[in-house]
Amino acid sequence: MSVTTVRLQAEVEQHLEAIASRLNRSKGWVINRALSEYIEKQQLEEGRWRQTLEAMESAVQGKMMDAGEVHDWLASWGTEDARDAPGSGQRNGFTRT
Repeated sequence: MSVTTVRLQAEVEQHLEAIASRLNRSKGWVINRALSEYIEKQQLEEGRWRQTLEAMESAVQGKMMDAGEVHDWLASWGTEDARDAPGSGQRNGFTRT
């Protein structure tokens, strides 16, 4: 484990101490937990951004499906007349084309 020094604003320090006291944990534990959650959130956001860029590239390449077909397919899920996914030939699932 490494050591990192951080300068905190007085108000942040007060809140940190209160949280640590309430949880009966060290300030270091609270900081590690908070940073871990922040990093996880940032990684999720980065993944969503990558997916957005990939989707935009697919659209530029003309790889799109009609929204009405997709809505009809989704509405058919769980019914006796379940439809194949648009453009996939696969029932009740979506496969990239």
